[in-house]
Amino acid sequence: SQDCHSKFAPFEVKVELTLLGKEKDPGVKSANGKASPFSDCRPNGALEHCSDEDSAAAAPLRLYKPRDYLEASVCHVKDLENGQMREVDLGSGRALLIKEHGEFSAMGHKCPHYGAPLVKGILSKGHVRCPWHGACFNIVTGDIEEFPGLDSLPTFQVTFLVQFDLQSQKRSKAMARCSAVNSSTGFSQVLIVGSGPAGLVCAETLRQEGFTDRIVMCTMDKHPPYDRPKLSKVCTEIQSIPQRCCDSLPKLMNYKGQDVRNVFHLRTPEDANSVARLANNKNAVIVGTSFVGMEVAAALTDKAHSVSIIGIEAIPFRKALGEKVGKAIMKLFETNRVKFYMLNEVSEMLGHDGQLKEVVLKSGKVLRADVCVIGTGSGPATGFLKQSGVHMDSKGFVPVNKTMQTNVDGVFAGGDIVTFPFPGRSNKKVNIPHWQMAHVHGRAAALGMMGRPTEIKTVPYFWSAMFGKSLRYAGYGDGFDDVIIQGDVDELKFVAFYTRGEEVVAVASMNYDPIVSRVAEVLRSGKMIRKRDQIVTCHIIMMI
Repeated sequence: SQDCHSKFAPFEVKVELTLLGKEKDPGVKSANGKASPFSDCRPNGALEHCSDEDSAAAAPLRLYKPRDYLEASVCHVKDLENGQMREVDLGSGRALLIKEHGEFSAMGHKCPHYGAPLVKGILSKGHVRCPWHGACFNIVTGDIEEFPGLDSLPTFQVTFLVQFDLQSQKRSKAMARCSAVNSSTGFSQVLIVGSGPAGLVCAETLRQEGFTDRIVMCTMDKHPPYDRPKLSKVCTEIQSIPQRCCDSLPKLMNYKGQDVRNVFHLRTPEDANSVARLANNKNAVIVGTSFVGMEVAAALTDKAHSVSIIGIEAIPFRKALGEKVGKAIMKLFETNRVKFYMLNEVSEMLGHDGQLKEVVLKSGKVLRADVCVIGTGSGPATGFLKQSGVHMDSKGFVPVNKTMQTNVDGVFAGGDIVTFPFPGRSNKKVNIPHWQMAHVHGRAAALGMMGRPTEIKTVPYFWSAMFGKSLRYAGYGDGFDDVIIQGDVDELKFVAFYTRGEEVVAVASMNYDPIVSRVAEVLRSGKMIRKRDQIVTCHIIMMI
């Protein structure tokens, strides 16, 4: 609750923790955006790139006794203007202090997903959006409202003081326990096929919403749900990536030597660990220029003797990011001693004693290879639904409605296998195989089952990390017809706006946080960004 209003202006805002009367530090306060249509979104902190996000680990959840709480003054009420956030340094811990519409609130200062500093995010209409991956948290309840991630944030009561747990920077929402009978819904048991993020969030949401009967999860994965995007870093043990997976199958390739060992599709933690081990001081070949394939290549450059990438197009990421951005990223890889063999395909895998030794290309080129990772994309794992009555399109995707229900009553679907009505394209059914969107689907499906359908307003948000540099992307840019770039692409410090006609439909950036989160906020509000808007907006962001 917030009881510290503007009428208490002569008083200090206090925190149950440390130092009295900390002086104003303008370096951690938010700037006020002025340009339409972005005036409701407030970015915080200086523009900078955080390269450690993928190794950041959230602090383990701990329980504290009352003696772990202290009272302290952190600022005067008038130190913060409306729409501003301040990360309060409390010596043995920190909190995020927020002022919006004359009221104060306080919550954990790090995003529980990968530990991003939320003070550098976007404050807009009662929630804060993470600057790294776009997750949103309600400033009153701390609840996660937009994914990725599972945990919410701890909130601290504000009167003349703020209660703050010294270490915990995440909070799991309360869940109902399983009991024999559920009288509040029209169904008694739920079967979830697959342990990916859609299934996991569906199960958690059902419990959070009070469902107390049985939930059964069936999966071919032998591990509990884990953070699958970290597999492409190929150096992470399963113990370090638990989530609390599998929606898609790798696309099959036609080449000779299918029985040769040490060729991987990177489906499991065991695959990732095997690739890292086999590549050590050896020759690694990556087939495909998908984000997964490129991330694997980047991760292996400091382990392998050589890293080669085979692609069927001339420039990686051209369809997703455009030619200029694709060329700049390709140059980054070449600078880090990665060799490209573009406009090419694999003809044969050659082995010795059954283990991979060479990859033969259709051009006739032969590459030395001790380990190969195939990253050519994936398709929906829906073969088991044939003759089930559940409708599938010609590509094997499952069409669903706004509540994620299929054509069969009581059967819902989500994640990479579905096409769903996307508001950003006038409810045209699209497939968006993003980790974040799968979370959204799981929650929407659970609420639909509970008879509380909710409209998906989430803006797709994607990220990739290569050589310590992060690419962020928000929106749905499929079919873009123009790319407008601000900044220096060659220096990998830029913002790219993807347009269809006069409308900006997506944005990508490197080294310009939090512009992608800011644009995501505008798109989520339903406002249209036109070409002329993005030029003004980008200049303002660069001046912060």
